Amino acid sequence: MNVLPTSSSTAQLSDRQRQPWNSFAPARVPTIFKRLTRFHQMDFELAAWQLTYLCISPKRVYRNVYFHKQTKNTWARDDPAILYLISACLCVSAIAWSVVYSYGLWRAIELASVMILRDFLLFGFIVATIIWFFANRVLLSPPSHSTPEDAKVEWAYAFDVHTNAFFPLYLTLYLAQLFLVPIILKNKWICLFISNTLYLAGFAQYIYGIYLGLNALPFLVRTELLLAPLLPLFTGYIVSLLGFNVAQHVLPLYFGS
Repeated sequence: MNVLPTSSSTAQLSDRQRQPWNSFAPARVPTIFKRLTRFHQMDFELAAWQLTYLCISPKRVYRNVYFHKQTKNTWARDDPAILYLISACLCVSAIAWSVVYSYGLWRAIELASVMILRDFLLFGFIVATIIWFFANRVLLSPPSHSTPEDAKVEWAYAFDVHTNAFFPLYLTLYLAQLFLVPIILKNKWICLFISNTLYLAGFAQYIYGIYLGLNALPFLVRTELLLAPLLPLFTGYIVSLLGFNVAQHVLPLYFGS
Protein backbone atom coordinates (compact mmCIF):
# COMPACT_ATOMS: atom_id res chain seq x y z
CA MET A 1 0.00 0.00 0.00
CA ASN A 2 1.34 3.41 -0.94
CA VAL A 3 1.36 5.56 2.20
CA LEU A 4 3.27 8.44 0.64
CA PRO A 5 1.36 11.53 -0.50
CA THR A 6 0.48 11.51 -4.16
CA SER A 7 2.16 13.92 -6.51
CA SER A 8 -1.12 15.75 -7.19
CA SER A 9 -1.80 16.41 -3.49
CA THR A 10 1.80 17.50 -2.96
CA ALA A 11 1.54 19.89 -5.87
CA GLN A 12 -1.75 21.23 -4.48
CA LEU A 13 -0.13 21.91 -1.11
CA SER A 14 2.91 23.58 -2.59
CA ASP A 15 0.71 25.74 -4.80
CA ARG A 16 -1.11 27.03 -1.73
CA GLN A 17 2.20 27.72 0.00
CA ARG A 18 3.33 29.77 -2.99
CA GLN A 19 -0.05 31.42 -3.40
CA PRO A 20 0.48 35.04 -4.48
CA TRP A 21 -1.20 37.87 -2.64
CA ASN A 22 -3.29 38.84 -5.65
CA SER A 23 -5.18 35.56 -5.25
CA PHE A 24 -6.68 37.08 -2.12
CA ALA A 25 -8.02 40.06 -4.06
CA PRO A 26 -11.70 40.71 -3.32
CA ALA A 27 -14.33 40.36 -6.00
CA ARG A 28 -15.02 43.52 -7.96
CA VAL A 29 -18.59 43.85 -6.71
CA PRO A 30 -19.80 41.56 -3.89
CA THR A 31 -23.13 39.87 -4.53
CA ILE A 32 -24.77 41.69 -1.65
CA PHE A 33 -24.26 45.01 -3.47
CA LYS A 34 -25.37 43.63 -6.84
CA ARG A 35 -28.75 42.74 -5.32
CA LEU A 36 -29.48 46.09 -3.68
CA THR A 37 -32.43 46.72 -6.00
CA ARG A 38 -33.91 43.20 -5.96
CA PHE A 39 -36.39 43.83 -3.18
CA HIS A 40 -38.57 40.85 -4.07
CA GLN A 41 -35.65 38.52 -3.26
CA MET A 42 -34.86 40.02 0.14
CA ASP A 43 -35.72 38.21 3.35
CA PHE A 44 -36.41 41.02 5.83
CA GLU A 45 -37.80 38.58 8.38
CA LEU A 46 -34.50 36.69 8.52
CA ALA A 47 -32.56 39.97 8.67
CA ALA A 48 -34.70 41.13 11.61
CA TRP A 49 -34.09 37.79 13.34
CA GLN A 50 -30.34 38.21 12.86
CA LEU A 51 -30.37 41.74 14.28
CA THR A 52 -32.28 40.51 17.31
CA TYR A 53 -29.90 37.65 18.03
CA LEU A 54 -26.85 39.83 17.43
CA CYS A 55 -27.85 41.47 20.70
CA ILE A 56 -29.06 38.36 22.54
CA SER A 57 -26.80 35.56 21.31
CA PRO A 58 -24.46 36.61 18.47
CA LYS A 59 -22.82 33.17 18.31
CA ARG A 60 -26.14 31.75 17.16
CA VAL A 61 -26.08 34.04 14.13
CA TYR A 62 -22.66 32.78 13.10
CA ARG A 63 -23.77 29.17 13.32
CA ASN A 64 -25.83 29.85 10.21
CA VAL A 65 -22.64 30.77 8.37
CA TYR A 66 -21.76 27.09 8.02
CA PHE A 67 -25.16 26.34 6.47
CA HIS A 68 -24.75 29.25 4.06
CA LYS A 69 -21.32 27.97 3.01
CA GLN A 70 -22.68 24.48 2.38
CA THR A 71 -25.67 25.64 0.35
CA LYS A 72 -24.22 28.60 -1.57
CA ASN A 73 -20.48 27.93 -1.40
CA THR A 74 -19.70 31.31 0.11
CA TRP A 75 -19.22 32.54 3.65
CA ALA A 76 -20.65 35.99 2.93
CA ARG A 77 -24.37 36.76 2.92
CA ASP A 78 -25.88 37.67 -0.43
CA ASP A 79 -29.06 39.29 0.89
CA PRO A 80 -28.82 43.07 1.42
CA ALA A 81 -31.96 43.22 3.57
CA ILE A 82 -29.90 43.73 6.73
CA LEU A 83 -28.23 46.79 5.15
CA TYR A 84 -31.63 48.36 4.59
CA LEU A 85 -32.79 47.59 8.12
CA ILE A 86 -29.70 49.14 9.71
CA SER A 87 -29.99 52.16 7.40
CA ALA A 88 -33.63 52.52 8.45
CA CYS A 89 -32.59 52.38 12.11
CA LEU A 90 -30.02 55.10 11.48
CA CYS A 91 -32.68 57.24 9.80
CA VAL A 92 -34.91 56.88 12.85
CA SER A 93 -32.01 57.88 15.09
CA ALA A 94 -31.22 60.87 12.86
CA ILE A 95 -34.83 62.04 13.16
CA ALA A 96 -34.78 61.64 16.94
CA TRP A 97 -31.45 63.49 17.28
CA SER A 98 -32.80 66.23 14.99
CA VAL A 99 -35.78 66.69 17.30
CA VAL A 100 -33.47 66.99 20.31
CA TYR A 101 -31.32 69.63 18.57
CA SER A 102 -34.28 71.36 16.86
CA TYR A 103 -33.07 70.61 13.35
CA GLY A 104 -35.18 71.26 10.27
CA LEU A 105 -35.97 68.75 7.54
CA TRP A 106 -32.86 69.33 5.44
CA ARG A 107 -30.53 69.16 8.43
CA ALA A 108 -32.19 65.91 9.45
CA ILE A 109 -31.64 64.48 5.95
CA GLU A 110 -28.02 65.61 6.06
CA LEU A 111 -27.54 63.98 9.47
CA ALA A 112 -29.08 60.72 8.25
CA SER A 113 -26.78 60.77 5.22
CA VAL A 114 -23.73 61.23 7.43
CA MET A 115 -24.74 58.38 9.71
CA ILE A 116 -25.42 55.97 6.85
CA LEU A 117 -22.79 56.89 4.28
CA ARG A 118 -19.91 57.82 6.57
CA ASP A 119 -20.44 56.10 9.91
CA PHE A 120 -21.86 52.83 8.59
CA LEU A 121 -20.74 52.31 4.98
CA LEU A 122 -17.45 54.21 4.63
CA PHE A 123 -16.23 53.15 8.06
CA GLY A 124 -17.34 49.61 7.18
CA PHE A 125 -15.38 49.58 3.92
CA ILE A 126 -12.24 50.67 5.78
CA VAL A 127 -12.64 48.18 8.63
CA ALA A 128 -13.56 45.34 6.27
CA THR A 129 -10.47 45.97 4.17
CA ILE A 130 -8.22 46.04 7.22
CA ILE A 131 -9.53 42.84 8.77
CA TRP A 132 -9.69 41.09 5.37
CA PHE A 133 -6.02 41.93 4.77
CA PHE A 134 -4.97 41.06 8.34
CA ALA A 135 -6.88 37.78 8.43
CA ASN A 136 -5.48 36.53 5.12
CA ARG A 137 -1.96 37.57 6.01
CA VAL A 138 -1.74 36.64 9.68
CA LEU A 139 -4.63 34.42 10.77
CA LEU A 140 -4.78 31.73 8.09
CA SER A 141 -3.94 28.29 9.42
CA PRO A 142 -0.73 26.67 8.08
CA PRO A 143 -1.23 24.83 4.78
CA SER A 144 -2.10 21.17 5.14
CA HIS A 145 -3.71 18.41 3.09
CA SER A 146 -6.92 18.78 5.11
CA THR A 147 -7.22 22.51 4.43
CA PRO A 148 -9.50 23.34 1.47
CA GLU A 149 -8.09 25.29 -1.46
CA ASP A 150 -10.54 28.17 -0.95
CA ALA A 151 -9.54 28.67 2.69
CA LYS A 152 -9.34 32.43 2.65
CA VAL A 153 -11.43 35.27 4.04
CA GLU A 154 -13.69 36.91 1.49
CA TRP A 155 -13.82 40.71 1.55
CA ALA A 156 -17.60 40.50 1.46
CA TYR A 157 -17.54 38.32 4.58
CA ALA A 158 -15.30 40.86 6.33
CA PHE A 159 -17.92 43.50 5.51
CA ASP A 160 -20.58 41.17 6.91
CA VAL A 161 -18.61 40.97 10.14
CA HIS A 162 -18.54 44.76 10.35
CA THR A 163 -22.28 44.92 9.65
CA ASN A 164 -23.05 42.45 12.42
CA ALA A 165 -20.73 44.19 14.89
CA PHE A 166 -22.11 47.63 14.04
CA PHE A 167 -25.66 46.99 15.25
CA PRO A 168 -24.86 46.64 19.00
CA LEU A 169 -22.69 49.75 18.61
CA TYR A 170 -25.68 51.50 17.06
CA LEU A 171 -27.92 50.58 19.97
CA THR A 172 -25.39 51.93 22.46
CA LEU A 173 -24.14 55.14 20.84
CA TYR A 174 -26.91 56.15 18.45
CA LEU A 175 -29.91 55.13 20.53
CA ALA A 176 -29.08 54.77 24.24
CA GLN A 177 -26.86 57.85 24.20
CA LEU A 178 -29.80 59.87 22.87
CA PHE A 179 -31.75 59.33 26.09
CA LEU A 180 -28.70 60.14 28.23
CA VAL A 181 -27.79 63.45 26.55
CA PRO A 182 -29.19 65.59 29.40
CA ILE A 183 -26.88 63.71 31.79
CA ILE A 184 -23.66 63.00 29.91
CA LEU A 185 -23.06 66.59 28.79
CA LYS A 186 -23.04 68.02 32.30
CA ASN A 187 -19.75 69.10 33.87
CA LYS A 188 -19.81 66.59 36.70
CA TRP A 189 -17.51 63.63 37.23
CA ILE A 190 -20.37 61.13 37.53
CA CYS A 191 -21.71 62.39 34.18
CA LEU A 192 -18.24 62.01 32.68
CA PHE A 193 -18.10 58.45 34.05
CA ILE A 194 -21.47 57.54 32.50
CA SER A 195 -20.50 59.12 29.18
CA ASN A 196 -17.12 57.42 28.86
CA THR A 197 -18.45 54.06 30.09
CA LEU A 198 -21.10 54.24 27.38
CA TYR A 199 -18.46 54.74 24.69
CA LEU A 200 -16.30 52.01 26.20
CA ALA A 201 -19.23 49.58 26.08
CA GLY A 202 -20.10 50.50 22.49
CA PHE A 203 -16.63 50.05 21.04
CA ALA A 204 -15.88 46.99 23.18
CA GLN A 205 -19.03 45.36 21.75
CA TYR A 206 -17.87 46.26 18.25
CA ILE A 207 -14.38 44.76 18.74
CA TYR A 208 -15.85 41.62 20.28
CA GLY A 209 -18.26 41.34 17.38
CA ILE A 210 -15.36 41.49 14.90
CA TYR A 211 -13.64 38.74 16.88
CA LEU A 212 -16.74 36.52 16.89
CA GLY A 213 -17.19 36.89 13.15
CA LEU A 214 -13.69 35.80 12.21
CA ASN A 215 -13.46 33.22 14.99
CA ALA A 216 -16.39 31.43 13.32
CA LEU A 217 -14.23 30.54 10.31
CA PRO A 218 -12.65 27.10 10.86
CA PHE A 219 -9.49 27.81 8.87
CA LEU A 220 -8.37 30.82 10.95
CA VAL A 221 -6.04 30.58 13.96
CA ARG A 222 -4.90 33.05 16.61
CA THR A 223 -8.15 35.00 16.24
CA GLU A 224 -7.71 36.20 19.83
CA LEU A 225 -5.32 38.77 18.34
CA LEU A 226 -8.44 40.59 17.17
CA LEU A 227 -9.21 41.36 20.82
CA ALA A 228 -5.91 43.25 21.21
CA PRO A 229 -7.56 46.69 20.60
CA LEU A 230 -9.44 46.19 23.87
CA LEU A 231 -6.24 46.91 25.80
CA PRO A 232 -5.63 50.45 24.45
CA LEU A 233 -9.38 51.05 24.55
CA PHE A 234 -9.59 50.22 28.25
CA THR A 235 -6.35 52.13 28.96
CA GLY A 236 -7.75 55.20 27.25
CA TYR A 237 -10.96 54.81 29.22
CA ILE A 238 -9.07 54.82 32.55
CA VAL A 239 -7.06 57.88 31.54
CA SER A 240 -10.19 59.69 30.33
CA LEU A 241 -11.74 59.40 33.78
CA LEU A 242 -9.22 62.01 34.93
CA GLY A 243 -11.29 64.67 33.20
CA PHE A 244 -11.92 64.01 29.49
CA ASN A 245 -15.62 63.67 28.65
CA VAL A 246 -15.81 61.81 25.33
CA ALA A 247 -19.40 62.83 24.56
CA GLN A 248 -18.57 66.52 24.99
CA HIS A 249 -15.98 66.15 22.20
CA VAL A 250 -17.81 63.73 19.89
CA LEU A 251 -21.30 65.23 19.76
CA PRO A 252 -20.11 68.68 18.63
CA LEU A 253 -18.67 66.95 15.52
CA TYR A 254 -22.27 66.14 14.56
CA PHE A 255 -24.23 69.02 16.00
CA GLY A 256 -21.74 71.83 16.59
CA SER A 257 -20.88 73.41 19.90
